[in-house]
Amino acid sequence: MHGEYKVPGGKLVVVDVETDAERITEFRLSGDFFLEPDEALEQIDAAVLGLPATATAADIGTAIREALPEGVTMMGLTPESVGVAVRRALAKATSFADYEWQLIDDEPRLPIQHVALDEVLANEVGQGRRGPTLRFWNLSGPAVYIGSFQSYRNEVDPENAERFGIPIIRRISGGGAMFSEPGNAITYSMYVPADLVQGMSFPDSYAFLDAWVIEALQGLGIDASYAPLNDITSPQGKIGGAAQKRLGSGGVLHHATMSYDMDADKMVQVLRIGREKLSDKGTTSAKKRVDPLRSQTGMTREAVQEALKATFRRLTKAADGELSAAELAAADELVASKFSTDTWLHRVP
Repeated sequence: MHGEYKVPGGKLVVVDVETDAERITEFRLSGDFFLEPDEALEQIDAAVLGLPATATAADIGTAIREALPEGVTMMGLTPESVGVAVRRALAKATSFADYEWQLIDDEPRLPIQHVALDEVLANEVGQGRRGPTLRFWNLSGPAVYIGSFQSYRNEVDPENAERFGIPIIRRISGGGAMFSEPGNAITYSMYVPADLVQGMSFPDSYAFLDAWVIEALQGLGIDASYAPLNDITSPQGKIGGAAQKRLGSGGVLHHATMSYDMDADKMVQVLRIGREKLSDKGTTSAKKRVDPLRSQTGMTREAVQEALKATFRRLTKAADGELSAAELAAADELVASKFSTDTWLHRVP
C-alpha cells in the first residue's frame, strides 16, 4: 500500500506499507524532506515496523518520537505527519492528482442559495455524480451566517439585523458566526470525496484542503499561514476562517471566508461579538474596517480572486465548470424546505 501526505507548509511524505492481518510487516519512508543524520531514516522505518495495523496517526508519531535519539533534525516533516501518511496508505486514500477537478466562479446569488448549494454539491460529489469541485461564491445580498450548532439568540442581534436588512442564515457546517456583504469578502467552497482526507484528523484535513490558498496568498506577497484549527492568518492579523461538514453520502464540504474590506462597525451591531474577539479578526476598534486582503495586497477583490483561481488551476489542472439545472433545482427545493424555515434557523435557540 502506498500513501502520500503533503505537510501544510512543509514537504511531501511518502510511505510504502505492507501488513498481515494484525501488524505492519514492511515499511519504507521517503520524500523531499530534510533529515539529519542519515541513520534517522532507518530508525524511523524500524519504529513503525511491527506496530498494529490499527495504530492511529498519533500512536505512530509517538512511536517514532520515542525511537529517535536526541539531536535528530527533521525539516519539512514531523513524526505525526509520517503517521498521517501511514493511515492514508492503509485506508487507500486518494490525492488531489487522482481527480479531474472543476472550478466554478459562480454568478451572484442570494446567500441562502449559496448555503443550499453547498449541501447539494457535497452530496453530489459523495454520491459520485459530480467530480471534486471548487466554487467561488459571489453575493447578490448581505447575510449573517451562524454555525450549525450555535445559539441563535447568543450570536445574533435580530433587531439590528432587521434594521440593516440583513437575513440570518444557519449553515450546515460548524464553527462561528460570519457577516458578509457583496464585495467585502472572498468565500469559496470545496466539495470532495471522503477518500481525499482519509487518515487525517480534522485539524490535518483543514490545513490540507486549504494549502493551495496559503500558497496563493504567499504569491501575492502576504505572509500567510494556517493556525489550527481553522484560521487563515498573517502577522498582521486573521485573514479568514474555514468550516467543514462530512456528510453521510461520503462527500465533504470545506468552505472558507476571507475578509476583503468588511464594515466592522456594522458587524458588531448585527453579531453579539466582543471587542476581544473583534481584535482577533484584525482590528481593535469597531470603527475600523476588517480589510486584510485589501490592505496587504493593494489589489481589487476581483483581482485577488482571479489570482486564487490561477493558483488552483496551476496546482490541479482544474477545468472551468458550471452548475447543472438539476443541482440548481435541488438547491431551490432545500431553500424552501429547510434553510428558510424557522425550524432549521432556530434548531439551537
